Amino acid sequence: MRNRIDHQGQQRFAERTIRRKPLFLLLSLLGLTVGLGLGGWYLWQAIQQSDLKPGVHFVLVLLILLNARQNLRQYRYARLLEELIEHPPGSNKTTAT
Repeated sequence: MRNRIDHQGQQRFAERTIRRKPLFLLLSLLGLTVGLGLGGWYLWQAIQQSDLKPGVHFVLVLLILLNARQNLRQYRYARLLEELIEHPPGSNKTTAT
């Protein structure tokens, strides 16, 4: 009985992850855009103002870019999970060579 409950929970998790795949890609692209834009703006501010301490600002940019990377990783895992559910290992999947 416990394996059946675990399987149902895992199935719901997989379906929810696959459903959120476009969201992960959108968040990744948005994070990359914001991170690079903010990084460029902070760089310009650092050049213009010699007394600006860029440490905290660039740590923020780094965290935004790392989050974008994690969202891209989640997108790739969701894509792989979708492929594995559609064509499980050992099935007779035909591939063009």
